Amino acid sequence: MTVTLISHTTDPIRTVARACWICTHASWPTDADLHPDRSGPLVRRVIASGHHSVLEHASFSFSIDGISRACSHQLVRHRLASYSQQSQRYVTLDPDAGEWYITPPNLERNADYHNAMRKAGHEYQQAIAAGVPAEDARFLLPNAAKTRLVLTMNARELRHFFSLRCCNRAQWEIRELAMEMLDLCRLAAPVLFEHCGPGCVAGECPEGAKSCGKPWRDD
Repeated sequence: MTVTLISHTTDPIRTVARACWICTHASWPTDADLHPDRSGPLVRRVIASGHHSVLEHASFSFSIDGISRACSHQLVRHRLASYSQQSQRYVTLDPDAGEWYITPPNLERNADYHNAMRKAGHEYQQAIAAGVPAEDARFLLPNAAKTRLVLTMNARELRHFFSLRCCNRAQWEIRELAMEMLDLCRLAAPVLFEHCGPGCVAGECPEGAKSCGKPWRDD
C-alpha cells in the first residue's frame, strides 16, 4: 500500500493551542502566547487532562492506494471521517494491468487462492466484454480487489482510530495502514500524536483476557 499525507491544518499545534487558550482566558492569545515553547506544553497539558475536543480543530487528509476492499470496509466504520473512494461503477478494472488484488500473508503460497483470483478477474472481463454494465460486473469481484481513496479525519478521531487499529490484535492490513498514518501524523504534528497507539501505550491493555501480551512500540 501507499499512504501519503496530502494536506493538513496549517500549523496544527498552534491551531489547537489557540482553541485551548480561549477556553480559559478572556482574550485571544498573542503571538508570544502561541510560541512553540508555550503552545506545545499547553497542548500536552490539555491532552493529559482528557479535554480532547480541542483536537477536532486540526484535520489531516491522506491519499491511500493499494488496500483491499476488505480493508476499506473496515475503515469506513470510523464514521467521524470523510471518504472519497474510487468507484467500481465508473472505473473499470483491468485484471491484466498488474496485480489487481491483495494477497494475505497466510495465502501467499496458496495456489487455490491465486487461481480463484484469476478466475474472478477473467469472469469479470468476460462480463464487461459481453456488455454487462460495470456496476453489475463488479459483483464478480472479491473483497481482495484493490482500491484507492482519500480520507480526512480530525486529530481527535485519529487518536481514537490509532487506539483501535494499531493494536497487535487488529486485522493485519488495517493495522499496517494505521501504523503508516501514525508515522505521518507524528512527523506533521508530533505534540498532537505523542504516545499514540493502542490502549497499552497509556496503561493497562484494554483487551483483558484477549490481550496479546506483547509490548507495543512507542517511539
